[in-house]
Amino acid sequence: MSETFAEKIEIRKGLPSWFNFLSALIGLIILFPFFLMVAVLIKLTSKGPVFFKQKRVGLNGEDFFLYKFRTMRVNNEGLKITSKNDIRVTKIGKLLRQMKLDEFPQLVNVIKGEMAIVGPRPEVKEYTDLHPEMWKIILKVKPGITDPVTLRLRNEEELLAKSENPQEFYSRFLSRYKAEGYIDYLKKRSFFYDMKIIFKTLEGVIIPGMCKEPDFDEIFRGYNGERK
Repeated sequence: MSETFAEKIEIRKGLPSWFNFLSALIGLIILFPFFLMVAVLIKLTSKGPVFFKQKRVGLNGEDFFLYKFRTMRVNNEGLKITSKNDIRVTKIGKLLRQMKLDEFPQLVNVIKGEMAIVGPRPEVKEYTDLHPEMWKIILKVKPGITDPVTLRLRNEEELLAKSENPQEFYSRFLSRYKAEGYIDYLKKRSFFYDMKIIFKTLEGVIIPGMCKEPDFDEIFRGYNGERK
């Protein structure tokens, strides 16, 4: 993607900042009993803190710490990506990841002004550096808790588990697939489009499988049949 093309990308406005802040605040208040329940389950089933934090790249390339419920054992080493049946994931963590409930603490990131409710998912620098021209566009907005790409890509861990080399598959194909999807979203977004994504996300939590998930053919499209 050339710099000239990148500069021509028109990024449309999404939900206003006040809406993000108010929604996150109300969400935290409503979900507080749920947070307590999950915290107790995590502490009872594995050693370590309730929350997991990881440095991600945010608006204008500024780093911030993203919060999640901890779903892995402490002191684990390995890839920064997680495939299905990863032995590092705890029993309660597996359930939280399947239902995407581990993401809820990111409401705190929204209140802090580091994230939005809807927006491109934040990545670690290792992966944003793979496609700098695309991320130059993506990082013009705040990252989000949910977006159309994440909504569809609920089977990401399954795809990684089925690939011969998960790290290579993510680096060469899936990371680009995501980045292209984020840019497509930024060209379409609006207040009402973002509201639709929120409702679709809630629907997906309650009834998983509502959205058609991408398969390998879709991920590999445009790569001349090159697969790993």
